[in-house]
Amino acid sequence: MEGGGGTGNKTAGGLAGCFGAGGAGYSHADLAGVPLTGMNPLSPYLNVDPRYLVQDTDEFILPTGANKTRGRFELAFFTIGGCCMTGAAFGALNGLRLGLKETQNMAWSKPRNVQILNMVTRQGALWANTLGSLALLYSAFGVITEKTRGAEDDLNTVAAGTMTGMLYKCTGGLRGVARGGLAGLTLTSLYALYNNWEHMKGSLLQQSL
Repeated sequence: MEGGGGTGNKTAGGLAGCFGAGGAGYSHADLAGVPLTGMNPLSPYLNVDPRYLVQDTDEFILPTGANKTRGRFELAFFTIGGCCMTGAAFGALNGLRLGLKETQNMAWSKPRNVQILNMVTRQGALWANTLGSLALLYSAFGVITEKTRGAEDDLNTVAAGTMTGMLYKCTGGLRGVARGGLAGLTLTSLYALYNNWEHMKGSLLQQSL
């Protein structure tokens, strides 16, 4: 029995040696302090080299000639849809306020509910149409300005806003055109100033130092 056990151990040891599992039989504690020359330590949670988890390149593969940021044409759909939804939400709240104000002397009944609902839908559609039209004009002028100048900067934003205000108020004569252009110029200038505020503040700090 002992001879059989010894033969079995020798056979197991021989097979383990063939597959690289035999040898001196070092434990994990003995191998813990052995430095790995030219190698990074393996992750204790994943049996992979952490170097393969570091992304030194861009996450997405872009077509040749494509920009890393979306242009005005790509942002136009988001701008128009967002303005329509914002206008509908604001108009619905405004219609609810007006409906409650106009029917405050009426008792809660079906006619009052119908009148409030009509006011909500009317104001929601009005504001959605207004902001959507402004967003459409602004996006169209922005794309045209960008393609004409061949550059994308805040000047396109200011120019698009000014032309949008002028065209939207063109039915009011020269005075309406001037007011609309001034309103568009003011709003887009404030927006451009807000976007570049951190850059301007950093430049002023560098100049003061």
